[in-house]
Amino acid sequence: MYLFTSEVVSPGHPDKVADIIADSIVDKLIIGDPKSRVASEVFVAGKHVIIGGEVTSKTKVSTEDYKKIAINALIKIGYDGNKNFTHQECLYPEDVDVQVLLNRQSPDINQGVDQDDGETGAGDQGIMFGYADVETNNFMPSAITYARMLMEKVYHYALAHPHKLGVDIKTQVTMDYGIKANFEECEPKKIHTIVVSAPCVSTMNIETVRELILDLIIDTGLPKNLFNPHDCIIHINPTGKYVSHSPLHDSGLTGRKLIVDSFGGYAPIGGGAQSSKDYTKVDRSGLYAGRYIAKHIVAAGLAKKAIVQLSYAIGVAKPTSVAVDTCGTVIDGLDDDKLSTFIQDNFSLTPNWITKKFALDKPSEETFLYADVAARGQVGQSDYPWEKLDELEKFEALK
Repeated sequence: MYLFTSEVVSPGHPDKVADIIADSIVDKLIIGDPKSRVASEVFVAGKHVIIGGEVTSKTKVSTEDYKKIAINALIKIGYDGNKNFTHQECLYPEDVDVQVLLNRQSPDINQGVDQDDGETGAGDQGIMFGYADVETNNFMPSAITYARMLMEKVYHYALAHPHKLGVDIKTQVTMDYGIKANFEECEPKKIHTIVVSAPCVSTMNIETVRELILDLIIDTGLPKNLFNPHDCIIHINPTGKYVSHSPLHDSGLTGRKLIVDSFGGYAPIGGGAQSSKDYTKVDRSGLYAGRYIAKHIVAAGLAKKAIVQLSYAIGVAKPTSVAVDTCGTVIDGLDDDKLSTFIQDNFSLTPNWITKKFALDKPSEETFLYADVAARGQVGQSDYPWEKLDELEKFEALK
């Protein structure tokens, strides 16, 4: 056996709650003023939500407005006053105390971001990694893809059946590649282990909960060539039944689920989170650009997997470096040096280029919302603008 594991958490997990509240604020500010500069952190603990950080925007948002954004985000997630759980078992929106501790962004930073020639400098220094491989149809690694599928299945069931399950859910999938060479060649052999943990109402016994979730696992639509429920280790609430959940019983903080948000541990990650930041912060936009480039490399058939590293200097528009690593899977006649040079020559990858390419300054219900991205994962969802394969011909010309 050669095993690899990824985990996913639902929007109801306290860390995701913090991310979603933070990005609900980003949506509100940028929709009102596309030039908003936002770096707001959120901490949730017990009945308290603390919003801090820096904001510069023409969007008028009062302290009460920020509080409403936080409460509305909680309600949308599923913490809407579910009477099947008591006030001691689960967070109720009317019990929440919201503190707002926001300042204006330093003008010393902004002078390098908004430049006189119309270019936008990077909002900070840092490194970002994009990744793609051939393991799934959407060019994402298998373990995190199937963990997400399971999470979404159980989470949406919980939303539709609040008299049975709560929304604070975690899933985990272990893939068996047989031997390491298969892992390196992106050839998983089967789903080895599944873990699902979900809270239930106090009137349900653990046997009933496990039967219910097992049925949901089987009904998720995992690929039949990889998933055999009779040849798969399945742990459902392995410590037993649990009822008390939500931020009432576990604190949450923005940016604490970077692996969940990206590639499930299959690739390196950059030094910063995406949620809570506007699009000039390259922790966010650089990840999207890196994923876009890596996905094109793999989708064009140039390699079985690709890691794309980008780096930036604060106030400087062009990346300070671009590096491609195909982990030895590149096609004959091509190499990582040529790919890296090709990317640098054909894609400017400045904050302005990334913003315009993916319309990052125009979040909306019709395109994408940052809060939805925070809930579903920063990459790997086919409807995100940075997941489109609109430059395949340019890449395929390298064959």
